[in-house]
Amino acid sequence: MAGEGERDIYFELIAIGGSVKCTAIDSVTGTEVSVVGPASAAQADLERLALQKLKARLAREARS
Repeated sequence: MAGEGERDIYFELIAIGGSVKCTAIDSVTGTEVSVVGPASAAQADLERLALQKLKARLAREARS
């Protein structure tokens, strides 16, 4: 179980035709976000983009 301030991020990548959908899921809140990119994109780039989007969403929800 994740402790205070400790969280895991899970990534799921699904190929859809010429695109890849990358979903990032926060282990603590269960919040998830997705990004879609070309199949030729590097996995690390898609994961980094999804992580940035997830962090922005978590920050926005924390302010609410």
